[in-house]
Amino acid sequence: MANSPSMHRLGLLVGKSALTLLSEIKVIVFGLGGVGSWCAEALVRSGIGTLTIVDSDVVCVTNINRQVQATAGSVGKAKTSELGRRLREIRPEANIVEMQAVFKKSTADTFALERYDYVVDCIDSLSSKVELIERASLAGAKVYTALGASSKLDASKITSCSLWDSYNCPLGKFVRKRLRQRGFTGEVTCVYSPEEISQASFETACGSGSCLCFNNEECDDGAIESRYEWCGSKKRIHGSAVHITGTFGFMLAGLVVQDVVKRGEGKEEKIIRDKV
Repeated sequence: MANSPSMHRLGLLVGKSALTLLSEIKVIVFGLGGVGSWCAEALVRSGIGTLTIVDSDVVCVTNINRQVQATAGSVGKAKTSELGRRLREIRPEANIVEMQAVFKKSTADTFALERYDYVVDCIDSLSSKVELIERASLAGAKVYTALGASSKLDASKITSCSLWDSYNCPLGKFVRKRLRQRGFTGEVTCVYSPEEISQASFETACGSGSCLCFNNEECDDGAIESRYEWCGSKKRIHGSAVHITGTFGFMLAGLVVQDVVKRGEGKEEKIIRDKV
């Protein structure tokens, strides 16, 4: 896969060793919303060999303004299958693994996090996010996490740093608090924005009894089951824009790629030293 013509321009930039390493590593992305969906696409376009995408949700019409897989024709369909199809069209040789599932404490052991080189956290749920950061770090994977991308408009303020150094981000504050309560002090890199903006007042059906999301789904045998519904559990629905969520996602993918390139450079230096 490293010699694929589709990766020619990237190879000119990063070199053959890094390109080969990119094709060998395994990455898992949790959450395929406005951040995770763009991150997943960027990773596939960057030559990642094995990418697992995880989300329990289906596409809602309100996702169209910011999510890769959200179109008028995909509303009501599983985010994992819609994004997986798109990713395979981009790079058929890539190994794309779909998991339509919820990550939480009771399901965490089913994800075998120790198999992955990188874990990218784009989960909205605070409890699931904290659980993933701690478990993935303890499993030996390198973890990158997205903090709050909603209620932002200025993409120039988006940056990356240690999770412990982020500021002006309510989600980051709560994540740090819960991790400390667990005794976790490991190093985790986050993408976040310290921008403060007052959200315009706007009546929304999201999270209400008239929510636009699909709360039920039909099983293969015709039975109707209630889906794991996220909107109803949120205290408030925040506005978001694609130029922000997309930038978050691209930056997360960039962190993975840059780290792999550094590892590739280290291998090349070792080869040169061995030859001298």
